[in-house]
Amino acid sequence: MSNTITKEVASGSGVSSRNITRAAVIGSGVMGSGIAAHLANAGIPCLLLDIVPNDLTVEEEKAGLTLDHPKVRNRLAAKAIAALPKSSTAPLYSADFVSRITAGNTEDHLNQLKDVDWIIEVVTERLEIKKSIFKQIESVRKQGTIVSTNTSGISVNAMVEDCSEEFRSHFLGTHFFNPPRHMKLLEIIPGFDTDPDITKFMVEFCTKRLGKGVVLAKDTPNFISNRIGTYGLLVTLQEMVKNSYTVEEVDAATGPVLGRPKSATFRTLDLVGIDTFVHVARNVYDSVPDGAEKDVFTVPEVMNELVTRGWTGEKGGQGFYKKVKGEQGSKILSLNLSTMEYNPSAKVSAASIEAAKAVKGARRKIKAFLGTEDRYSELAWNVLKQVLVYAADKLGEIADSIQDIDNAMKWGFNWELGPFETWDLIGLPESVQRMEAEGLTVPAWVKDWIAAGHKSFYEQKDGEAFHYFKGEYRGIEAQPEQISLQTLKSQNRIIRSNTGANLIDLGDGVACLEFISPNNAIGADILVMIQQSVEEVRANYRGLVLANEGRNFCVGANLMLMLMEAQSGDWDEVDDIIRLFQGSMTKLKGLEKPVVAAPHRMTLGGGVEACLPADRIIFSAETYFGLVETGVGLIPAGGGCKELALMTSNRHPGADIDLQPEMNRIFEMVAMAKTSTSGHEAVRMYGRGGDTVVMNQDYRIYEAKQAVLELDRAGYVPPQPGKARVVGRDGSAVMQLGAIDMKRSGYISDHDLLIAKKLAHILAGGDVPAGTVVSEQHLLDLEREAFLSLLGEVKTQQRMQHMLAKGKPLRN
Repeated sequence: MSNTITKEVASGSGVSSRNITRAAVIGSGVMGSGIAAHLANAGIPCLLLDIVPNDLTVEEEKAGLTLDHPKVRNRLAAKAIAALPKSSTAPLYSADFVSRITAGNTEDHLNQLKDVDWIIEVVTERLEIKKSIFKQIESVRKQGTIVSTNTSGISVNAMVEDCSEEFRSHFLGTHFFNPPRHMKLLEIIPGFDTDPDITKFMVEFCTKRLGKGVVLAKDTPNFISNRIGTYGLLVTLQEMVKNSYTVEEVDAATGPVLGRPKSATFRTLDLVGIDTFVHVARNVYDSVPDGAEKDVFTVPEVMNELVTRGWTGEKGGQGFYKKVKGEQGSKILSLNLSTMEYNPSAKVSAASIEAAKAVKGARRKIKAFLGTEDRYSELAWNVLKQVLVYAADKLGEIADSIQDIDNAMKWGFNWELGPFETWDLIGLPESVQRMEAEGLTVPAWVKDWIAAGHKSFYEQKDGEAFHYFKGEYRGIEAQPEQISLQTLKSQNRIIRSNTGANLIDLGDGVACLEFISPNNAIGADILVMIQQSVEEVRANYRGLVLANEGRNFCVGANLMLMLMEAQSGDWDEVDDIIRLFQGSMTKLKGLEKPVVAAPHRMTLGGGVEACLPADRIIFSAETYFGLVETGVGLIPAGGGCKELALMTSNRHPGADIDLQPEMNRIFEMVAMAKTSTSGHEAVRMYGRGGDTVVMNQDYRIYEAKQAVLELDRAGYVPPQPGKARVVGRDGSAVMQLGAIDMKRSGYISDHDLLIAKKLAHILAGGDVPAGTVVSEQHLLDLEREAFLSLLGEVKTQQRMQHMLAKGKPLRN
């Protein structure tokens, strides 16, 4: 094999100016309506069609409707649309986005398909039905319109074999994962006749506009993620039966300790639906020739029995686990596969598991777990080695790129590392030697690769990344919109650093402040770095980005530190910390260069207060943003209350404008610790002009950098220290009255009321007449006084202890 290094062209390059401005989805089931919802999230108006019902419902009969009435004929799609804002999976970023979806049916509205740019078929997984639908689509579709199928396993080519060449050239598979909003993976499956430019366009469009992680799969049973994931689950079951492991033991050995989700094996099956899993497994079984692979995809009898009994997992009320309510609350039972009876779920502990728990990060956990020999690490190894070999064996059949296979497993099954990344981690030559010694047949190409002197599938060289591709290292050319802080750090681009944060050079005169503390919680180290970053950027840079690549942007301030200081009675130290927090945020806001924050996922408490001083916030679409301090018995004291009072005053500058309605809304939002369910909702809740949302989380740092450069080019003028017109003591009384009513109604406790009164006092500007104009420092002083007072309360300290121990709020 060659050692030649070639460059990989970034996906989507050279794509024409084609665009998708309107779409249609055919099939309004869970997946169809979910896809329509996500198109709406992306601002794409969507027509949702389904079949015409054959019967009237009781409600329709009572209303005197007939089968010819439009409400009846559109019922299936209309019902699905109406359910979207109420769904527990929250398919919409904002409930009002539902207005972007229009209901119809495939008899009356099929002709409207000529007006859309993308048609997505999401009907029953039966080949003949799909072929019939595509013939109908072809009869009305205008030439050039892209058509795709959301099949999870039926042959893409077989569906359209009877369609015209022009139709086939614009047809491909687009396999969304459920739920479409939340699952990053999108497998794109070109057909034999798909125009390569159409494939390139769809990769780029779905990545940028829909925010998806796109991989290119081949037209094989279950494509990439489900093919390998199903194989892994089935070999896990085989190992379990062979060596008499329990459900809990398997999950303990195949979850976070192996770089997998907490749902591990059996909780995942319960969530997916055991019947769904059986269908997927049978799809491969029916499609592969006789042999070892077919044997693996033979559905275990126990799973057939569970489906027969209706024990299909969460949707069936029970599966491998069952939740039951007792006198002392709910408890979890697990299934004994030998007796088919449920027993109390037992906690699993072992040396290997404890070794993994003792270290941070998926890579270190996997190495510690597999490196500690006991029956649990042995189970994991026996499963892992088979999955790695299977993934290698399927390279070229299910996908051409190991990177696509790795990404498919990370984005579709939420693995921390893909199969080939894992193989590199555990040592490629050493692990292959062990596998062969244990009787496993490793694909020849892997052994040839090792024989050529290679020790890994991925390689970093001179700051560039490469991966194995058809016998040589191919350079991975990242899209310019994907800025990796990890890569920049490997290139020695760190400007300043301490234990809590890094200041990194993003290039073009822009610096990025990255939090790196545990859970990115804000402590003194981060606050010091904020102040140092302000000075560095003031002297040497055009602007500053606040962003990081942690699981969450920031879960708030360091709660443990505050609690320890309070319990030791060191109030001067607490006061100093609050002053440092407030002072750091004030310096950040006063920086003479533009500051742009790019939060993602959980951005709570102090994380919000770190974003509010920024000139602009670029929210990831999946951002859960909120001042939640009341949940631990406190109030925002890092400038959060102050910023909300300023924003309210600035939005209503006229002295004759009543601020009370808006302040009441702000008060309720903070008092009830409300958190946005998306970046779009965060923009609505906080109402800052200029803040925007980026669909693809991987692009947020790039977009924040561009915003800094835009503000700098426009001749940035920093905000001057502000003053806020406040509602005063009368406004505080109004807010407090609302809290008192909630207390009387039993919605809040006495301690909640105490917190609410202090919050109202701050937001109102203190004991001043309505309409008084106060300084930012005045509001900060009110925050600090209230925070210190509440921190001394026993019930607040109980709430803090409970949050630290249980991870959820205590109502006391």
